[in-house]
Amino acid sequence: MLIVRQLSRNYVRYVSHNIRIRSNFSFDQSRKFSSNVFPRQTVVANGRRGYLAQLSSPTALSVRNSRAVFPLTTRMFCSKPEKDEIVSPAAEGPDGQVDPQLPATVAVPEVWPHLPLLATRRNPVFPRFMKILEITNPMLNDLIRRKVKLNQPYVGIFLKKNSEDESEVINNLDEVYQVGTFAQIHEMQDLGDKIRLVVTAHRRIKITGQLLEELEPPPKKVDEADSDRRRRKHRSLRNSKNATSTITEEKKEEDKNTKPEESAAKRVPPGMEVQPVLMVEVENVKHENYTQTEEVKALTQEVIKTIRDIITMNPLYRESLQQMLHQNQRVVDNPLYLCDLGASLSAAEPEELQGIMEEMNIPKRLMLALSLLKKELELSKLQQKIGREVEEKVKQQHRKYILQEQLKVIKKELGIEKDDKDAIGEKYKERLKDKTVPPAVMTVIDEELNKLNFLESHSSEFNVTRNYLDWLTTLPWGVMSKENLSIDEATNILDADHYGMEDIKKRILEFIAVSQLKGSTQGKILCFHGPPGVGKTSIARSIARALNREYFRFSVGGMTDVAEIKGHRRTYVGAMPGKLIQCLKKTKTENPLVLIDEVDKIGKGYQGDPSSALLELLDPEQNVNFLDHYLDVAVDLSHVLFICTANVIDGIPEPLRDRMEMIEMSGYVAEEKMAIAKQYLIPQAMKDCGLDENQITLKDEALTTLIKSYCRESGVRNLQKHIEKIIRKVAFKIVKKEAEHLDITDENISSFLGKPIFTQDRMYQETPPGVVMGLAWTAMGGSTLFIETAKRKLAKPKSDVAEGALHLTGHLGDVMKESAQIALTVARNFIKTIGTENNFLETNHIHLHVPEGATPKDGPSAGVTIVTALLSLAIDKPIRQNIAMTGEVSLMGKVLPVGGIKEKIIAAKRSGVNCIILPEENRKDYTELQDYIKEGIEVHFVSQYEDVYKIAFDAV
Repeated sequence: MLIVRQLSRNYVRYVSHNIRIRSNFSFDQSRKFSSNVFPRQTVVANGRRGYLAQLSSPTALSVRNSRAVFPLTTRMFCSKPEKDEIVSPAAEGPDGQVDPQLPATVAVPEVWPHLPLLATRRNPVFPRFMKILEITNPMLNDLIRRKVKLNQPYVGIFLKKNSEDESEVINNLDEVYQVGTFAQIHEMQDLGDKIRLVVTAHRRIKITGQLLEELEPPPKKVDEADSDRRRRKHRSLRNSKNATSTITEEKKEEDKNTKPEESAAKRVPPGMEVQPVLMVEVENVKHENYTQTEEVKALTQEVIKTIRDIITMNPLYRESLQQMLHQNQRVVDNPLYLCDLGASLSAAEPEELQGIMEEMNIPKRLMLALSLLKKELELSKLQQKIGREVEEKVKQQHRKYILQEQLKVIKKELGIEKDDKDAIGEKYKERLKDKTVPPAVMTVIDEELNKLNFLESHSSEFNVTRNYLDWLTTLPWGVMSKENLSIDEATNILDADHYGMEDIKKRILEFIAVSQLKGSTQGKILCFHGPPGVGKTSIARSIARALNREYFRFSVGGMTDVAEIKGHRRTYVGAMPGKLIQCLKKTKTENPLVLIDEVDKIGKGYQGDPSSALLELLDPEQNVNFLDHYLDVAVDLSHVLFICTANVIDGIPEPLRDRMEMIEMSGYVAEEKMAIAKQYLIPQAMKDCGLDENQITLKDEALTTLIKSYCRESGVRNLQKHIEKIIRKVAFKIVKKEAEHLDITDENISSFLGKPIFTQDRMYQETPPGVVMGLAWTAMGGSTLFIETAKRKLAKPKSDVAEGALHLTGHLGDVMKESAQIALTVARNFIKTIGTENNFLETNHIHLHVPEGATPKDGPSAGVTIVTALLSLAIDKPIRQNIAMTGEVSLMGKVLPVGGIKEKIIAAKRSGVNCIILPEENRKDYTELQDYIKEGIEVHFVSQYEDVYKIAFDAV
């Protein structure tokens, strides 16, 4: 058989385009064909032959229209055998020539100083082990392709010091450890943008320097005449009997014409930094000589025993170990390989594995490998223990489930227990026994029960239907609690819980009287409005206790979702009814007392307007058939007593306000606060802190100072906080044994509460000309308000008869600004009626200011106060001292009524005022006040501003 010489690259390319191998060729035919086209080299490793070929296998090709197609380029290489293996020579033919069908040997050189550098992460590659690498860096890919083409399939594999760095190319040799492995590329798959390598490590190497890799030299041009000459000679040699000698002579002639290829790698000059590092100069690393001492033998046996234990604990290691071991390799006789084998089996840290790689003392290397294997063994034991515990737990749960299912079947067969669906249906029917369910609702329940019987218990629709039936059957259809219709008993309960609040208590007693005469009760809608801390929420609980009704509270402050009141549709995931249906389920009665708190602070958003949803709820004509979105059946809420609370009724929409009965709750005066503190706040605080009357005494003068200097607000919530603070500090002193009994007086109260918050009753003790005290009302209660006026000088007055202007400051609202303009007109007109030729208000610019400019002020009740301040400035006379006034004035001088009379009088008394001017139409509000509020105050009722002027200036 002829031996075909190696074809040039151009000729191989030509053959690959014009020849295609059929897929149904026999292996011998394809092997013969590939041997004629692609040169092979015989490799004998471990007693077996291998070959170097450019195709992955001959059968991977196909033939079509006599054109060759190579879908994937794969190069395979075999390494040089170990020293202890026998290498067979290349097979020879019958004439003593090399058989071209048998591959030649590719020997791994003992010394190879220049290598491409491959940097790996996490785990180093130990000698005699294989690893698959994927490289995507274009420069590194080109370098490896070029080395493979040059039959130099060798690389140096080194471990990176930073395991988090994923780059394949390093920029400095300090980024990798200096000791690595010399590896041979066993197989290469070129995937275009990346290459996949199967490498086999052979020995340890050490980096000695960095090399600069030059570009691949261009392919040498082949002269056309020379090519034709060689082609004719090749055809003439096909039938020659002395083919071998002829080819040998031709090869020699080619070697003469072809210059040996120079190495592309050059050493990097000192001081020159090359970016990146592709090629390095290496040297072999030899381990220290050792002898088979008893220590080495013992370490070897212990390593083998530990590996055996690991394989026993985790069978997955057995498969990996079989792949790691060479064929016919005796691990026991090779401590070098045993160390590397143990390190490869462990999942240690990269630094620990690199330590074994760099250790050249064999006993120390064995000890390091043994320590890593021991750690791996302990980890395997822990993993096995966790696995056993989890398996045991799963077995118990599975066994329990099986027994439960068997028990269900047995009980069902014996008739002891019924089916789940039947039990659910009976449970719902049992709930409805003592209830008066409307026929329409009962029809819906029956339909849902029938539907439930046809549904699978594991379906989502089953759970939705079951939840719906739960809500329908738990509602108190026709169930009402027995009410207390005794007026005396209700009065005692209300008086025991709250002091004062006569209007509210009277309204509740009227409700009880009507119910007693009628024989039945109906729901009502009440609204308590007043300052914070006056007891609006707490009185509602007392009313529920007095009426013997169940109590339910929910707040609508900031609520923006209508579904909170009306419920969600059942089609939504996690749908549930609204607050009122939840109330009925919790209270288990159709006539509870429902407190809707903070109704003036209800929100409004993209999910609807909850205040509009309250219209149906609070309308006695509509809540008989209240329809919740979730239940979708009519629910009767006509027996529910609704109580709403608000601070300011202006924030309540007018249609909603029209459906409620408004009851005002005014702030408390000092006498009321004193009584509340003595009867309720102090006993409760002492009880909460564990004190009794023998340990603390709170004097009346101390309470007066507390109310006057620390707690001036309308409510008693802040008063309660200060009392609790005093009681806590007393309890602390008693526990510390600093005292057994403490008396709290007005002299030592500051040691418990600090400096007084309010030190002055009012801004002006004596009002100068142009300053008048007015009375104002806020959501926090009443307060005194001073009006200040002063002449404002102009830089350049236009003329002596120029009209004066009014400049307003003090964060005033639009209503108050208009009231000031009206007051200026009234003052200009009125000053002419008192018999003086005073044109001060018409020719001067006046500045009007209301102190505390950071506080917004608005409202129509300061008209008479502003007129009086302007007149006082114009005539330059102060008004009567200790006098305050309130009321709006019309353009014709008529005094109009205002609101908040009780709060304003309380604020005036708190500021030491003894004379108050009120509009005539507010006389009815004044007469309804308690005597202790009216005590010590001189009140004048006026209908025209002329009356105000006489009262304010007569005493001057």
